[in-house]
Amino acid sequence: MTPSSHTTDSEDSVCLAYGRQVKELLNAGSPAEMLDHLWSIYSDAMAFQQEAGYNPRVSDIFMTFRELVFFIQRIESVKT
Repeated sequence: MTPSSHTTDSEDSVCLAYGRQVKELLNAGSPAEMLDHLWSIYSDAMAFQQEAGYNPRVSDIFMTFRELVFFIQRIESVKT
């Protein structure tokens, strides 16, 4: 086995594992429901942030939230 085919096999198995995890996640609810939940979580976190004070990670948190929203939107477009 060549190193490049080993890498491909490994990447394929990782992709399959990720796919199984996404499938399991989607069994908990539809992508639209997940988006609603994400917005609720983020809104509550930002409301708490105002009470808690300055957080230097707030922009990182927003970027993670944004990427999760985009991910769920892509999943939703694949399912339909």
